[in-house]
Amino acid sequence: MWKTGILLLLWVFLASGELQQETEPRRLPPPGKLDFGYVPAGVYETLAHYEPGPIGILFHMVHVFLHVVQPNPFPQDLIVKLAKDKFGAIQTEYQKAIYYEIGFLVCAAVGLLFAVLVPIAGLFFCMCRCCDNCGGEMHQRQRKNADCRRGLLGTLLFATSLVITIGVLCAYAANQNLSSQVKNIRRLVNSNMRDLHTFANDTPMQIDYLISQYATAKNKVIYDLDNIGPLLGGRIHDQLDKEVHPALDRVLNMAGAMRETKEALENVNAGLEVLQVGTGKLNFNLSLVRTSINRTLNDPGCHDEESDATSAQLCRNIRQSLFQLQISANFTRLPYVNAQLEKVNHVMKTDLSAIVQRGYSSLNNTPHTVIEQTRSVVESVQSLVDDIGKNISSYSKVFPVQSSLSNFTIFISHAHAKIEDYYPEIDRMDFYRWIGCIALCCMVVLVLAFNYLGLLCGTLGYDKHASPTTRGCISNTGGTMLVAGVGFSIIFSWVLMGVVTTIFLAGGNMEKLVCDPFHTKEVFKVVDTPYLVNPDWRNFIPGYMYNDSDLELTAESLYSTCKENKGIYSAMRLDKVFNISLFLNTTVFTKDVVSHLDSVKIDLRGIILLETEGKQNLLDFSEAGLSEINYADYLEEVNKGVTMIDLLTFARELEAQTDLMPRGGLQTALKGHVGTLRQIHSQQIIPMEQAMSALNQSIRFLERTASDLPNKVLAVIDAIEAAQYLISQNATHLINRETEKYTATIVGYFHQYIEWVKTSLMMDVAPCKPFSNMVDTAEIIACSFLVDSMNTFWMGMGCSTLFLLPSIILAVKLAKYYRRMDTEDVYDDSSVSGTWHFTL
Repeated sequence: MWKTGILLLLWVFLASGELQQETEPRRLPPPGKLDFGYVPAGVYETLAHYEPGPIGILFHMVHVFLHVVQPNPFPQDLIVKLAKDKFGAIQTEYQKAIYYEIGFLVCAAVGLLFAVLVPIAGLFFCMCRCCDNCGGEMHQRQRKNADCRRGLLGTLLFATSLVITIGVLCAYAANQNLSSQVKNIRRLVNSNMRDLHTFANDTPMQIDYLISQYATAKNKVIYDLDNIGPLLGGRIHDQLDKEVHPALDRVLNMAGAMRETKEALENVNAGLEVLQVGTGKLNFNLSLVRTSINRTLNDPGCHDEESDATSAQLCRNIRQSLFQLQISANFTRLPYVNAQLEKVNHVMKTDLSAIVQRGYSSLNNTPHTVIEQTRSVVESVQSLVDDIGKNISSYSKVFPVQSSLSNFTIFISHAHAKIEDYYPEIDRMDFYRWIGCIALCCMVVLVLAFNYLGLLCGTLGYDKHASPTTRGCISNTGGTMLVAGVGFSIIFSWVLMGVVTTIFLAGGNMEKLVCDPFHTKEVFKVVDTPYLVNPDWRNFIPGYMYNDSDLELTAESLYSTCKENKGIYSAMRLDKVFNISLFLNTTVFTKDVVSHLDSVKIDLRGIILLETEGKQNLLDFSEAGLSEINYADYLEEVNKGVTMIDLLTFARELEAQTDLMPRGGLQTALKGHVGTLRQIHSQQIIPMEQAMSALNQSIRFLERTASDLPNKVLAVIDAIEAAQYLISQNATHLINRETEKYTATIVGYFHQYIEWVKTSLMMDVAPCKPFSNMVDTAEIIACSFLVDSMNTFWMGMGCSTLFLLPSIILAVKLAKYYRRMDTEDVYDDSSVSGTWHFTL
C-alpha cells in the first residue's frame, strides 16, 4: 500500500507538470524570455545539525582514541561479502575480520583480564591479610624516611583520586548529556513530521502553480497572434523594404526632377524675357551716355593744348575709351523653350508623386494584408491554444492528487502516533539506563569518598610525635577508611570493567562501522553495491520501486539530491521511468500549431508599386525634348558680361581722369556722366547680372537633366519593375522564411514553458529535504546522542576503573602510616649493636 501510494503520488507530479518537446527542434532564433515567476515553496523547519557544545571536546577525545585503537580503513569489501553470503563467509574471512577488530579485541582482552584477575587477586589479597601478611600485620617498622614515604604516598593517592574523579565526572556528564538529548528526540521527530506535512500540503499548490503558469505562455502566444500584422507582416515589410524602397525613391526623385525641370524651363523663359528687354534699354541708355560724353568732350577746354595740354590729353583718352560703353551679350538671338515647357507641363498633369505615394502606401499596408490573409489561421491557432490549456487541466484532474496526498498525510499521522506511543517506553528505558549509570558512578564515588576521607582524616589526625601504637582516633579512622576503599575497589572494579568492556565493544564498533562511514559516505557505497540485496537487482531502489534495477538510482544519489533540497522528481530519477507522452503528448499539440501556421499563405501580388500611368509619365518626360535645346548657345551668352567693360570700373577711371582736370564746367559735366554710369549699373546692370546667373543655373540644370535622360528613365522603370517582380513572383521564399521565424517564436513559448516545468519539477516542486533530514536526524540520534555519549561514558568510567589499581596499592601502603598498630619498634640506646626491640 505504501509503495503504491508513493508511486501514484510521483506519477501525479509528472502527469500534471511534464510537457515534452518536439522530436526535431527547429533551429531558429529563440523567442523573447517569458517570466513564469517562482514556484511557491514552504519552509522546512528541521535543522538537521547538532552542535554538542563543551562536551564536544570529550567526544573528540573519544574519536581520537578510537582512531588509535582502530586505524584500519572501513572494511567495505568484507562487509559486502558477509552481506551477500548472509554471514556465511565469516568462516573463510575470519582472518580479515580479526585483523580489522584486532584493536578492539586487544582492549577487550585487557578488560576481561582485568575483570577476572582483579577479583581473584583481591581474594588472595584478603586471605593474605587475614594471615597477617600483605600489610595485614599490625606492626610498623620505624624508618628514618617514614615521613617522606608517607607524604609521597599521600600525594600519589590524591593525584590518582583526582584522575578517578575526572573520569567519573566525564562519565556522569556523558550520562546526563544522553538523558538531556533524549528529551530532544521528540522535538526532532516532531519537526521532521511537520516537514513531511508541509511537503504533502505544499505539493498540490505547487502543481497547481505549474499548471496555472501555462496561462503566461498562452497569453504571450495570443498576444503575438493578435499582433501577427506588426510581427510577421512587419518583418516581411522590413525585408521587402530593403529592396523596394530604393526603387520607389528613384521614381520619387524623378518626380522631383520633373518639377525642377518645369521650374528651370520657366526660369529660362522668364530670364530670357528680362535679359532681352533689359538689353534693349541698356543699349539705348549707353548710346545716350556715349553721345552726351562726346558732346561734353567737344568743350573748348579739351582742344586748347597750348593753355592746358593735360586736359586735352585726358579728353583724347576719354574719347578713345567710349567705344567700350556698349553691351556684350546678345540675348535676342536665343530662342525661348516654350515647346519643351509645354511638353513638361503636359507631363506634370499626371501627379507622379501621388502615384509613388500610393506605391509606398501599398507596400506599407503589408501588415494589414497579412492580418486579412491569416485571420482564419490565427483564429484556429487561438482555439488550439485554448484546447491545450483545457487538456492540461483535464489530464491533471484524472489523477487523484488530493486523495493520494491525503493517504500520505494519514500514513504520516499514524506513523507519528505510533512513535508517540513509544516515548513513555523510551523515557522509562532511559530512566533505567540513567539509574544504572548513576549506580556505576556511585560505586566509584564511594571508593573516592573513602579515599578522600581517609586522606583528610589521616592527614589531619596524624601526630608525628606519637608512636604507631598510640596514634589518635582520627588518624586511625583515616587509615581504616583507606582500607575500606581498597575493599570496595576490589569488590566493584570487576563489575565496572565488565560494563566498560561491553559498552566499549558496542559503542566503538558502532562509531567505526556506522557513524564514521556515514560521515564519509562509505556506508552508501556498501548499500549501493550492485546485487547486494537481491542477486537479480543491480540497484535495489529502482529494482524495488520500478522493477528496473539498471536505472542509475542509488541511495547516495537519492540522499545527496534531497540534501540539496531538489525536487523528488530529480531525486527519484522519474524522468527516466515514466513516459509522459502517454499523459500529455505535447509534441502533437506543437505539431498542430506548426501545421496551422505553416498553412499560412500570404499573397502580396496586390501590392502595386508604380501604376502604368506612372510609367507612361516617366516615358513622356524622357521625350519632352530637353535634348533639343542648344545649351552651348545659352552658356556662351550667359558666360559673357553684360557690357564690354565693367561700368563701375569705367566710371572710376573716368572719375580719376576728371579729377586731374582743372575745376570748371568741363570737370563738373564729366562728373555728372560718372554718376549716370553708376546709376545705370545699379538700376540695370545688377538686375541683368542676377537674371543671367539664374539663367545660367537653369540651363546647366537642364543640361544635366537632359544628359542621357531616356536611359535614366529606363533604368528607373527597370528598377521599379524588378522590385515589383520581387514582390509578385519571388517573395515566396522571403515570406516562408519569416513565417518560419514567426512560427518558431510561437512554438518557442511552449518550449519555454516545457523547460520551465521540467526545471521546476527537478528543482522546486516537492523538494525532498525532509527525507534527507530524517536520515540526518536518525544519524544525530544514533551517533551524536547515543553513541558519542555512550563512548564518552565508557571512556570516563574505564579511566576511573583502571586507576583503581594504583589507588588500591597506594591506599594499602598509606594506611600503615595512619592506622594504630598493635606493636612497634623500640630503639635501645644502651645496646651497642643498636638493635630494635618489640614492645606490646
